[in-house]
Amino acid sequence: MLDKKANRKELEQMDRKTYLKELRKLQVKLCDLQEWVKFKGLRVIILFEGRDAAGKGGTIKALTEKVSPRVFRVVALPAPSDREKTQMFMQRYMAHFPAGGEIVIFDRSWYNRAGVEHVMGYCTDSEYHRFLKLCPEIEKYVVDGGILLIKLWLEVGMKEQKKRFEARIDDPLRQWKLSPMDLESYRRWYDYSRARDSMLHATHTEHAPWYVVRSDNKRRARLNCISQILKLIPYEKAPNKPVVLPSRSTKDAYDDQASLRDAFFAPQEY
Repeated sequence: MLDKKANRKELEQMDRKTYLKELRKLQVKLCDLQEWVKFKGLRVIILFEGRDAAGKGGTIKALTEKVSPRVFRVVALPAPSDREKTQMFMQRYMAHFPAGGEIVIFDRSWYNRAGVEHVMGYCTDSEYHRFLKLCPEIEKYVVDGGILLIKLWLEVGMKEQKKRFEARIDDPLRQWKLSPMDLESYRRWYDYSRARDSMLHATHTEHAPWYVVRSDNKRRARLNCISQILKLIPYEKAPNKPVVLPSRSTKDAYDDQASLRDAFFAPQEY
């Protein structure tokens, strides 16, 4: 599942012009996929997992920036509340599962239990092992219920993660991305590596396999993730009628500008 040797092409930089050209092609296909999902009433879950600074947020943004948030719905849950801690572990995630015509994207998911909760001691060893045992069975129940489940792991290297953390420290627009938990995950690199390997080994199944995408090169990772998603969700062009703007009614014509003459306009500074 996790090839330790990076392909040289995956590490090569991609110029911005080429990236944007390829991204637009994929985003057009995502719009076609969106219409097909609505037309057929499909239900899809996409999980994005990976180390801190692996590029999950940027990939999700590239995936969703040209489609409707009513179809591509992003779920990024905060730490569980005191009430949620008393619930069945999967309960708060299931509340966000898709209805017909929806694609739900989890920016981190129930796999928190196999990662940060396990490494940081937020769950007991018994809860951790129980999760690894039951997770494949729960996911089979979800898939058998007609939901397409796609699990993506973004794999960033040690040097690249350090580079991205340092960039966040120096950039006031990205400092908010660097939390105390991020710093702790940086310190515990090898603990998280062992947790990752155990998770992939226990939960990589025929009905819900993991797809590992190298993300040292952000642009290539985003394109590869979107391309993989398009391959995994069978779709066609949905039938639609040509859109034609109707004529505006002139009955009871109204002077918009006259109605605004006495309004206060914000200064046009740019």
